[in-house]
Amino acid sequence: MKAMIFAAGRGERMRPLTDTTPKPLLSVGGKPIVVWQIEALARAGFTDIVINHAWLGAQIEATLGDGGAFGVRLAYSAEAEALETAGGIANARALLEGDGNVFLAVSGDIFTAYDYATLRPQAARLATQTEPGMHLVMVPNPPFHPKGDFALDATGHLSLPDDAPSNAVPLTFGNIALYDLRLFDGIAPGTRLALTPLYRRAIAAGQASGERFDGAWENVGTPAQLAALDAEVCARHDLVPGSRIA
Repeated sequence: MKAMIFAAGRGERMRPLTDTTPKPLLSVGGKPIVVWQIEALARAGFTDIVINHAWLGAQIEATLGDGGAFGVRLAYSAEAEALETAGGIANARALLEGDGNVFLAVSGDIFTAYDYATLRPQAARLATQTEPGMHLVMVPNPPFHPKGDFALDATGHLSLPDDAPSNAVPLTFGNIALYDLRLFDGIAPGTRLALTPLYRRAIAAGQASGERFDGAWENVGTPAQLAALDAEVCARHDLVPGSRIA
């Protein structure tokens, strides 16, 4: 099964750091955020990885190369400007095909202890479904987003917050997901499109499932968040904050 890392965003809230460095290459614990993701994917057995990029994308390719240093094979999907998530997937579709319909998608700017290998049973389930579906990893709502993105019940069924049954808990999408490529049928490469309408369609069709993850997870959004996370990780690994080892 292939994996895709989203790395095309401009990182507006992370400016001025992202004026000269793409957000996924900002350092945490001595190495770029995206390298932590690549290493975690490699440990879980995901060795064919597609990375999309737009803003300062040449830096990403120059830093990561073909992936051999991490024990993976990297392919790149360049976008003249960020096409949003669904558009980015459609643009990279030719690179994602060839290993079944289901692929793993993660954001290049999250920092998490989630074990991607645990998604394999869900991927196998999605691969046998007649209709294309998705499976999202959900996390507890941060203070600034108390209503969450979707609601999850004990059976793993996802619903929209406004339509959620009383036994469903509102949670935030953790930017880790399994998608069936057939969800993106009919979207031409180069199309700019968010995933929201596809989420709504899959939920309405009963083809969207989810799970809750309560472990370490952070969507690194601001310079202050980045500095705090870097200090925490460096302390854990006996490194000097701001150091760079990769």
